Amino acid sequence: MAQPIRIDSRIWLRDFNPDYHEGLDKERTREKTEKLCLRIGELQHLLYANHRHSVILLFQGMDASGKDGAGKRVLEHVTPAGIETANFKTPSADELAHDFLWRIHKAVPRRGNIGVFNRSQYEDVLVVRVLKLQPREVWSARYAQINAFEKILAGNNVIQLKFFLHISKDEQARRLKARLNDPAKNWKFEMSDLEMRAHWSEFQKAYEDAINCCSTSWAPWHIVPANHKWYRDYVVARTVVDALEKLKTKWPKPRVDLSKIKIK
Repeated sequence: MAQPIRIDSRIWLRDFNPDYHEGLDKERTREKTEKLCLRIGELQHLLYANHRHSVILLFQGMDASGKDGAGKRVLEHVTPAGIETANFKTPSADELAHDFLWRIHKAVPRRGNIGVFNRSQYEDVLVVRVLKLQPREVWSARYAQINAFEKILAGNNVIQLKFFLHISKDEQARRLKARLNDPAKNWKFEMSDLEMRAHWSEFQKAYEDAINCCSTSWAPWHIVPANHKWYRDYVVARTVVDALEKLKTKWPKPRVDLSKIKIK
């Protein structure tokens, strides 16, 4: 039976296999992904030219799940001027002096652009919850606040594509070991990766609750099986193309009568 990607009903993460790949062939799927990524580049030109909508690609997942890698791959053929990126790690003193959504709203991309969020507002119902940085009554109220925030964005033509990159604990271990063994990847390793790994079960429950509480019609979650990077990239690229094509964007008409323009 096919495993759902877009989530529109209550889920349990135990029912989702991070190794799932639809039985697709690896090399053929990579070829399809390349075509999808080229199409994203074309559609982004239309998005930029019309300047009516913006798009957020929001990536969440355990350490080494591929948040940077997925964003890099699917936007490979997009003009850099049309991309805005934000990486939400430990809040600064200034950010902590404001409400938890303040730093997120500042990073929302301008109309015509695609924004990439490596982590997001969901850190405040994930890390904050698991590490007990706030009491339950504080972080539990944030689900409704996040939904309201995302509805405001949707009402202002911000397309929100939320991806949970779902990997297994064994696959994470392999990727973390690769960071230790490859000098070109040593810089990626942080001791905090192991600290978070020690809370694996608590994080899985926190992700499950975040998805169930905050997968809405205006900003649904997508659970992406991410043990296979080639399949992860294909799913993300396919989802982005579908969302951009649904806008049915056409080239805007010129502001002046071009037939009367003469360039000497």
